[in-house]
Amino acid sequence: MMKNFSLFLLLSLSLTASSQQLLTLDDAISLALKNNYDIQLSRNDSAVAALDYSFRNAAFIPKLNGNLGTTWNDNNQKQVFADGTKREANGVKSNNINANLALNWTLFDGMKMFVLRDKAQQFVQLGELAIKNQVVNTVATIINNYYNIVRQQQQLKAILEQMSINEERVKLAQYKLDIGVGTKPDILQSKVDLNAQKAAILTQETLIAQLKEDLNQLMGLTVKNNFTVTDSIPVNHNILLGDIQHDIDKTNPLLQLGKKNIEIAGLTLKEKKADRFPVLSFNSNYNFTRTDNKVVVNPFQPLFSRNKGLNYGLTASIPILNNLTTKRGVKQAELDIRYQQLLYDNQRSLISLSIINAWKDYEQQKKALDLEESNILLAKENVDIVFQTYKLGAATFLQLREAQKSLEDAYNRLIAARYNTKLAETELLRLKGDLVQ
Repeated sequence: MMKNFSLFLLLSLSLTASSQQLLTLDDAISLALKNNYDIQLSRNDSAVAALDYSFRNAAFIPKLNGNLGTTWNDNNQKQVFADGTKREANGVKSNNINANLALNWTLFDGMKMFVLRDKAQQFVQLGELAIKNQVVNTVATIINNYYNIVRQQQQLKAILEQMSINEERVKLAQYKLDIGVGTKPDILQSKVDLNAQKAAILTQETLIAQLKEDLNQLMGLTVKNNFTVTDSIPVNHNILLGDIQHDIDKTNPLLQLGKKNIEIAGLTLKEKKADRFPVLSFNSNYNFTRTDNKVVVNPFQPLFSRNKGLNYGLTASIPILNNLTTKRGVKQAELDIRYQQLLYDNQRSLISLSIINAWKDYEQQKKALDLEESNILLAKENVDIVFQTYKLGAATFLQLREAQKSLEDAYNRLIAARYNTKLAETELLRLKGDLVQ
């Protein structure tokens, strides 16, 4: 009956896996690049910068404003002249129409308009680097989550394999008790161990389901996606420290962002220095004014008046004293350049340290993986020998249980070593910036 239960579980898992669609790591990454919310937010920020860049030449275009207005007047007027003459009229109506076009074209502003154009381009590149950084981090998270599911599935298979041994142990303990050579505690302990493994299976299945939901969220899927993953964790054993460290400032997204911020801070300094120069503008106006009076009190006042014409000229605005605002802005821009440089140097130091630590972890995990792959063979052989010996009565129940516990621990260490090696490999590639091209 116990063996039938184990076979039933294995059959259920096989049928479930066959009914689910296989999700490869590439599929998961592709879905995340398309749907992940953090990546979409980064792209939205970059789109704002790209929009500004599309209008980068607007600073070179003149400003043209048009104004149009009309006024109706209905007044009571009274005038007294120096010779004592008085004129008075009520209900004096008039209509005034005003229209003008005003053009202002900045010809020179200390090269600020060119700096602003260059800054717009730098912000576009900054946005692209921010997207790359988010993509790299998201892909790393996807890889770690995906192989964590694989890891837990391997753990589940290991539990099922050990449970089949426990089922045989229960049957054997029962048989020995029946023929009078066994003890009741042996069969009770065997059943307790078997039930513990059944509980572990339930826990493991719940954990796998939770990890799949986490992966669904990372892939940006709002509808539940029932899938299965591959059954192995491939590991690259040939990563070299020199390859990771080579040109790290040109490949690591965070360092690229830091360098770009330094460049933008340098342009901001040029922008502030431009305020020291005069601003030369070309101005032009076309004006139209018409006044239509129905009645006038003053005989020298026209009943109808119209004025139109074009005027133009140059205006030079020369900064002389502005409460030292320009000087303060220049100093602040210089301080920001130093600040961005310090941020970059600090980030580079931290990344270099992270690479060294990740490399040491990678090397240690590879050694642990090699050791555990050979150790699992020894543990399996040991359980097989002790189990066969136990059947013959030459080994004790405790010896068999201890051998099973050693096999369980060997499985745990082997599966953990595979996953941890993959984590270290992924972290090295993330720091290098090689997870995406």
